[in-house]
Amino acid sequence: MMKPMNLMNPILSTRPARSAPRRPWLRACSVAAGALLLATSARAELLGEVSTVFKLIGPNHKIIVEAYDDPKVEGVTCFVSRAKTGGITGAVGLATDKSDASIACRQVGEIRIKEALPKQEEVFSARLSILFKSLQIVRIVDPKRQSLVYMTYSDKLIEGSPKNSITAVPVGKAIPVK
Repeated sequence: MMKPMNLMNPILSTRPARSAPRRPWLRACSVAAGALLLATSARAELLGEVSTVFKLIGPNHKIIVEAYDDPKVEGVTCFVSRAKTGGITGAVGLATDKSDASIACRQVGEIRIKEALPKQEEVFSARLSILFKSLQIVRIVDPKRQSLVYMTYSDKLIEGSPKNSITAVPVGKAIPVK
């Protein structure tokens, strides 16, 4: 005979737990979607930050330095410094960060190009506001000079900013282009 369920401490109940219906296809789709998301999005690694404006309430305004490894070109890392808005709006994610950014891409190991590269391709993107503003990093292949050119700029849904920064990494050998 089963004991009644203990309402004060349900963990002590002796009733058998109901098992959730199994949906292997749902789990497989979730795992595949997660893997695809991780594979297509490059993650920034925060290297450091400096405060530029003191805020009494909320975090200070900062300049942050992040590193991005090019997902299709092994041995190239881009270092980006950009403004990060603090205060209350910055703390809750409602602030719009300034468009100022600087980029320096460097060879950090043997350069291996995993596949033929498009002539121009967006490599990284970082959100600068809750709605429409983002920081873009674009890779441009210069086969004549055997170099990869990286440019950073910000854009909005309506109007972007002409502020940009550029850097180049010499590869020293032919670059396969799509």
